[in-house]
Amino acid sequence: MLIGEYTGKVGEKKRVSLPSKFREELGDEIILTRGYEDALIVVNKKLWESIASEVMNGSFIDKNIRDTSRFLVGGAKEIELDTQGRFVIPQALFEHANLEDEVVFIGLINWIEIWDKKKWEERLEYLKENSDKIATEISKMNKQVNG
Repeated sequence: MLIGEYTGKVGEKKRVSLPSKFREELGDEIILTRGYEDALIVVNKKLWESIASEVMNGSFIDKNIRDTSRFLVGGAKEIELDTQGRFVIPQALFEHANLEDEVVFIGLINWIEIWDKKKWEERLEYLKENSDKIATEISKMNKQVNG
C-alpha cells in the first residue's frame, strides 16, 4: 500500500529520488503523468493499464473522454529508475507541476502524487481549513449513490 509523505530535493537535470518505500511497492515499471491541482501522478504499469482501459473504453465522441485522455494519457511517460531509485522528470511535466528545488511525495493507496513543496504546503493548509466541508460533501455524494 502506498501511504505516507516524504520530501525530496530536485537535483541536476530535474532528477528526483523516489522514496525506497514507494519503490518497493511500485516495482520497476512506472508511469509518470500530469495530475490534478498542479501535481504529478506516479503509478505502476498494472494500475496504468487499468486507467488507460477505462479511458479507452469510453467513446472518443464524448468530449470529457477526449479531454481526460489528452490530460492523463497525452502527458504520460514511462520512467526508468537508476540503481539509487532516481529518475528525471521530463520538462513538460516539470513545468506542469511548477516544480522548484524541493518536492513532496504523497502516497495515496494506489498512486503517488508529486508536489512542489511550497504548493503542497498551500494545499495542505486548504485541506485543514476545509476538511469538515469536504467530508460533508463526500457524505452527501455517498448517500445519493447508495440511496
